[in-house]
Amino acid sequence: MNKELIFLRTFAVTAAISSSFLFFSSFKGSGSQQFETIDVQRINVVEADGTVKMIITNAGLFPNGEDKINGNNTNADRKKRAGMLFFNEDGLECGGFIYDGEKKENGHSSGLSLTFDQYDGDQVMQLLTTDSQKGEDRYVSSSLVFNDRPAKESQEKTREIMLELKELRKTDPEAFKTKYSEYQEQELLGGAPRIMLGKSRSQNNGLFLFDDKGMPRAMFYIDKDNNPKLEAYDEKGNVTSTWPEQK
Repeated sequence: MNKELIFLRTFAVTAAISSSFLFFSSFKGSGSQQFETIDVQRINVVEADGTVKMIITNAGLFPNGEDKINGNNTNADRKKRAGMLFFNEDGLECGGFIYDGEKKENGHSSGLSLTFDQYDGDQVMQLLTTDSQKGEDRYVSSSLVFNDRPAKESQEKTREIMLELKELRKTDPEAFKTKYSEYQEQELLGGAPRIMLGKSRSQNNGLFLFDDKGMPRAMFYIDKDNNPKLEAYDEKGNVTSTWPEQK
């Protein structure tokens, strides 16, 4: 009886090990696997060394807050949305694609954004559309935007600065403004839109140019009444010239 029990136990353990080996080895083949449909909440695309290069995710598993990717912190204040995040050879986030949309009380809100970042910084190019409605009022804006970014910014340093400024803003608004200006002068914080091509919230379709402070300086567009217009502005936002000339 003892010999029989030992045999049965040995057989069971051997069968379990063999089954596990066959199960896991089926996913380690060098060839590709083909599936008709895959339901998945998140996919991490990685290099052979484990470096994450792309994340495709639902809203619930979108990385932010305490999550780290390639050993780097993620944006704690970023809203969780479905989409993709891109990472460069150094493991730094370098762009992404996000979208959302839902009905609200007496309307809806939706948006889509495809961005490409400055190295170790924030976005320098963005394809953006937003659509919001409340009651009978609906605003749709779609544009391709190019931004300037601070020359010395880095993602981790920006994260540290924003945490510092967030606390300072609560306790001392004047000190917050001073500190923010200091970081701008050090080229660690700031940035400004420079070119926008598309439709504005006021339903003007055209080319919009901004100075290095983000102030509008020139616009060439078709307004909502289909009138072509060319306008130039000074650094304070005052109109300096128009075409056709205003009568």
